[in-house]
Amino acid sequence: MSRPASASVASLLAAAERLAPRVARWTVELASVASPTGDEGDRARLFERFVRERGLTSSTDEINDVVAVIPGKRSGGDAPAILLSAHLDTVFSRDTPLDIREDGSFLRGPGVGDNCIAIASIIGLIDLLDEQGIVPDVDLLLTGNVGEEGLGNLRGIRSVMDANPRIAGVVAVEGHNLGRVTHIAVGSRRLRITAHGPGGHSWGDFGRPNAIHALARLITELDGIALPWAPKTTLSVGTIEGGISVNTIAPSATCLLDLRSIDAGALSRLIGHVNDTIGRASYEGITFETEVLGDRPAGETPLGSPAVRAATKALAELGIEPTFDASSTDANVALSRGIAAVCIGLTHGGNVHRIDEYIDTRPIAAGLVQLTLLALDLADQAGKGVIAPPA
Repeated sequence: MSRPASASVASLLAAAERLAPRVARWTVELASVASPTGDEGDRARLFERFVRERGLTSSTDEINDVVAVIPGKRSGGDAPAILLSAHLDTVFSRDTPLDIREDGSFLRGPGVGDNCIAIASIIGLIDLLDEQGIVPDVDLLLTGNVGEEGLGNLRGIRSVMDANPRIAGVVAVEGHNLGRVTHIAVGSRRLRITAHGPGGHSWGDFGRPNAIHALARLITELDGIALPWAPKTTLSVGTIEGGISVNTIAPSATCLLDLRSIDAGALSRLIGHVNDTIGRASYEGITFETEVLGDRPAGETPLGSPAVRAATKALAELGIEPTFDASSTDANVALSRGIAAVCIGLTHGGNVHRIDEYIDTRPIAAGLVQLTLLALDLADQAGKGVIAPPA
């Protein structure tokens, strides 16, 4: 797809270089506001303040997803739109110290890259288009959405897309891995498995079934399920909890199970094997309870698709070699619905999901221009009907 002539890469880069220090400051401001999954309201209000200060209309739904609109040449009504999404939540609890530090060209602290630089860059995109006088062909919907991490189960992006059926394409924006083009959605199911038993005293009631022992045997059986390498499919027990004390026969024990695959069929088969294994587990005096905590759909945008070509072209304009990969991101929901979608990164860094996370601020301008070029290209495609909302 041809990029609008007004979007000169040289002028965009020059403007983005001027904007980059402000984007870095906004990143610090955003990262200094706690936003654990399920409790994103404070950061949502800060994001909405940013977009409203720029004169955009916005709305916030009941779970704190914020959606703002950059009007396009074709705007509103049944006209298609492109969604740019940056999740507001982090893996850190509300009581985590948010010590955000500038260290030369680096920003260090919880959530700076995952995902505050992405939220800040969405704000930067507004200023960049305004300064350059560029109007996209169709509306750009900008969302700071909730529930992307952990057991958030992508509820934010689901809610945003349910409320906006005219979305023709989605760019999920993440802070790390500039040059990455995620076009395959890793699907997952998360389960809580609880073993229940009678409990008792470890000496006086010895011989009664122990819920921890039973759960351990079940986990061993689950670990024995054969998994394919292609398509890559995984099974992992992430946590185990249970028991009362060292001298008590455990009356209950719980584990969290994570099942993943890049292929919806392979994931479905694995879920079937897991359910069969749990159903066959027969330990006298023990019952098992299973609760589904999350489902993330699998999907794929082919490498030759217009959306992936647009992402590749945006990187080529900046002299960046693309890396194509699979991951679990907000793009999963769009891909599962047959909507063109990719996930991109904006800069480089490390220690993701750790309190000593860091990002390099030097690539911010390139990441911001990449996002802008991709958004304009997809808007151009939507305007021409090359990509469209599902019928």
